[in-house]
Amino acid sequence: MLITKNTFGKDFIWGVSTAAYQIEGAHDHDAKGPSIWDIFVQKKNKIIHNQHGNIACDFYYRYEDDLKLMQSLHIPNYRFSIAWSRIQPDGMGNVNQAGIDFYNRLIDYSLSLGITPWITLYHWDLPHALEEKGGWTNRDVKDWFGEYVALCVKYFGDRVKNWIVLNEPTVFTAAGYFFGVHAPGRKGLNNFLAAAHHAALAQAQGGRIIKSLQKESYVGTTFSCSHVEPYSTKERDIIAARKADVLLNRFFIEPLLGMGYPTQEIKVLNRIERYMKQGDDTDLKFDMDFIGIQNYTREVIRHSLFVPFLRAKIVSAKKRKVETTAMNWEIYPESMYHILKKFDAYPNIPPLIITENGAAFEDLVEDGRVDDLQRTQYLKDVIEQVFRAKSEGVNVKGYFVWTFLDNFEWAEGYHPRFGLVHVDFKTQQRIIKASGHWYGNFLR
Repeated sequence: MLITKNTFGKDFIWGVSTAAYQIEGAHDHDAKGPSIWDIFVQKKNKIIHNQHGNIACDFYYRYEDDLKLMQSLHIPNYRFSIAWSRIQPDGMGNVNQAGIDFYNRLIDYSLSLGITPWITLYHWDLPHALEEKGGWTNRDVKDWFGEYVALCVKYFGDRVKNWIVLNEPTVFTAAGYFFGVHAPGRKGLNNFLAAAHHAALAQAQGGRIIKSLQKESYVGTTFSCSHVEPYSTKERDIIAARKADVLLNRFFIEPLLGMGYPTQEIKVLNRIERYMKQGDDTDLKFDMDFIGIQNYTREVIRHSLFVPFLRAKIVSAKKRKVETTAMNWEIYPESMYHILKKFDAYPNIPPLIITENGAAFEDLVEDGRVDDLQRTQYLKDVIEQVFRAKSEGVNVKGYFVWTFLDNFEWAEGYHPRFGLVHVDFKTQQRIIKASGHWYGNFLR
């Protein structure tokens, strides 16, 4: 069957997503404080070609033109994040009026164009001043975060009703505090477990604060998810896949749902109890209005004696000789279907919204055009899988493309392009790609 926007019903939410550090630039303008990413990109060889987000897409100064492009593509919902250190340069206390003014302009202009704002409160850019106090490994972070959340609701809540508390806590705690490949670049199991527990507390507390200040708000939080399969039918590969599933998919959703941490499969995770205090079990739980699902691929897992704690490792797409994106991720649209089914199966799970999905490819500009046929096909195929899940009764309410503009893709720098709109980072020229035109026609 031909799937159109109308196939999903008139209440289905369609949009695009971005994140502050990846597009805004103006990294030290108008009294903004440094974030952990502003510091991390200064370290040698942490980012491909030592690139940084100091200017990125220059969205801070070009947001009006970019939003007009968004409107021209009939995109009705825009998910963006707020840079905490624009609002509070020191992460707490002092409020920076210039930062408030910028987001007020952005919100007002979006609304004037008929675009509904969805605000992500934390998309990885912790104020550096707080990292100096221990960052996410310091239990006080949940109170610092709570103060910041309350400020955002106070200043923006008269016009903004859709809130996302955290973006992918699994990624920012593991990549930032266990593997050290993302900001702030810390390593070790203890750093990870402390950061993970405090992030899990913050995600529930953030939800409670928003609801207490704005009864009619629509509050969720997002999780990175990958459909996980064992490499073979051998028992040890099946066990390895179960362990990977705990870390990739279950670790943050289950405490939020009141099920506690899933530590049975990976005994070392029981060490998280060192960071727990009386009442934390209850404080980890919060009834979100929706859960954000962010899925890009599947992971195939095999047993590995040499991986500490897990005894499991990912079998790369390259080794499996399957088709990949520019991120070397397998192109596997069915992953979305499996993940939606998996999360929908939890008891008491709220509605699901796909808050990120997309693909990076090598885009070529020819005669002022970008004919990104692979991305267009990928989006069509994934949207088909979303409909497949929906038609089987999965309570999925929306889909946001990652991402609107080509951007700074964290440790990968500017090489992977995920955008519906091509950005020339030397000239800041924008070109709507074929995929952008396709999505615009789909939404029209």
